[in-house]
Amino acid sequence: MNGIKSRIESLKKEKNAVILAHYYVPAKVQEVADYIGDSFYLSKIAKEASQDTIVFCGVSFMGESAKILSPGKLVLMPDITADCPMAHMAQVSKIEEVRREYDDVAVVCYINSTGGLKEHSDVCVTSSNAVKIVKALPNKNIYFIPDGNLGRYVASQVQDKHFIFNDGFCPVHAEVCRDDVEAAKKAHPGALLLVHPECRMEVLEEADYIGSTSGIIDYASKSSAGEFIIGTELGVMYELEQKNPGKKFYPLVSGQICPDMKKITLEKVLKCMEEESGAIEVEEELRNSAIASLDRMLELAR
Repeated sequence: MNGIKSRIESLKKEKNAVILAHYYVPAKVQEVADYIGDSFYLSKIAKEASQDTIVFCGVSFMGESAKILSPGKLVLMPDITADCPMAHMAQVSKIEEVRREYDDVAVVCYINSTGGLKEHSDVCVTSSNAVKIVKALPNKNIYFIPDGNLGRYVASQVQDKHFIFNDGFCPVHAEVCRDDVEAAKKAHPGALLLVHPECRMEVLEEADYIGSTSGIIDYASKSSAGEFIIGTELGVMYELEQKNPGKKFYPLVSGQICPDMKKITLEKVLKCMEEESGAIEVEEELRNSAIASLDRMLELAR
């Protein structure tokens, strides 16, 4: 394993490459990354990176967003089949229907979406900046795509706007229910519950803190509490434990694992760097249409 790591380090220098990794990929991949973060943080890094090559350890919409923001860079995905089911859970025909019904609607698109959905949206958001951005929009009507659970959470925080919800969801977060919360709290009565807003409202209502993966890590790191129940994909445990060696972290449910994120392995990172395989291509017409919603996100989230 050390041989693979040292080869990756050599290739980074040789190819002027930077490795970006989402919190949900395996720990061994996070260990070789130059930057680890959530979707918002990594999208900023992708746009600002000075290197010629971005190796994006995550799922397809992340690599696609990086290519849209940095068209001149070579963007490589260690596994081109690693996808996000929720990224496809909205229809352009429905967006057009909503636009016809509401004159002033803003189509707010979670970054966990395809470039084709971004192309038809007014602004992108992430779980860490969605509330801030929706509050800043002048529009009264908000069509939130593709995640209905995150949309309902944002609506609970921005009550002066009218929301139209989509029926998309994250399979990893949406399957958690109130019974799981009760079982976890019974097993760990002194622990605080930290959950991702992609969870259902019945789970969010029981939480001590609701936030993005980076928000969960920050909250746990700053908290004086010593035990936490974590309601998000279990890849986040690596960073939580690295930053908080004296604290205890328990999964809300044992199976909160994204199979697509776990497709990214150290061996695949090495292979894609050696062969420059898994290159992301975005047609110029799509890029020009989709970049407006991403740039507006970066602008409004400042």
